[in-house]
Amino acid sequence: MPIPKPLQFYSEPLPGVDTGELQGKLIVIEGPDNVGRSTQVTRLKAWLEQQGHAVLDTGMARSALAGNGIAKAKEGNTLGPVTMTLFYATDFADRLENEIIPALRAGFVVLTDRYIFSLMARGLARSEDSAWLEKVAGFALVPHAVYYLRAEVPTLVSRVVMGSGSFDYWESGMDMRFGPDMYESYVRYQGRVIRALDKMATKYDFTTIDAAKPADLIFRELQRHISGLFLPPKPPKKRSAAKKA
Repeated sequence: MPIPKPLQFYSEPLPGVDTGELQGKLIVIEGPDNVGRSTQVTRLKAWLEQQGHAVLDTGMARSALAGNGIAKAKEGNTLGPVTMTLFYATDFADRLENEIIPALRAGFVVLTDRYIFSLMARGLARSEDSAWLEKVAGFALVPHAVYYLRAEVPTLVSRVVMGSGSFDYWESGMDMRFGPDMYESYVRYQGRVIRALDKMATKYDFTTIDAAKPADLIFRELQRHISGLFLPPKPPKKRSAAKKA
């Protein structure tokens, strides 16, 4: 596995940020709802800390600026799709500037549960313009690695049934009424999100991992991939005496 390149912004750099000072690693765990991201992030954080790395774990709707506002806005089930995208973009911008970049500057491993890709996939699932979404998210840093936990909709449905036992209004896309009931809307909405992430996987160089496998196997696969991000560079090959002559 090649050594990760220095961090850079996708499009519009944040003012006053010298990416050459960002010495940490930015690792993203992506995937649709109920695919098991949070479980893997929790396990990876503990493992990385055992390896001697300082770790910041973060995720969507956790910013001091917008996190509570997003939760309150979603209580009324009246949040429009464009407003939702901008709300989540504000949340991401606050975390990027005040959590992620300072942690990377300090040499931390930043482990994030979802990134701009989920923001864009949700927007695309709600028929928002792709060019506009990319522009909105263009101030994001290019991660060192994106691990896409991918599962088909029936797997997600079974995990909802075995877990909470009920479908969430927003995870079902009921604000757009993709189906006559919560179940049908969940199936159609999550299918649209997965298709959007599938298209991004090549464009943004995701490492796709089969999330239908047991959690332990997924964790070991993630460990193997992530370990490669910390390999020291190989020394240059010595020229033979014949070649020197």
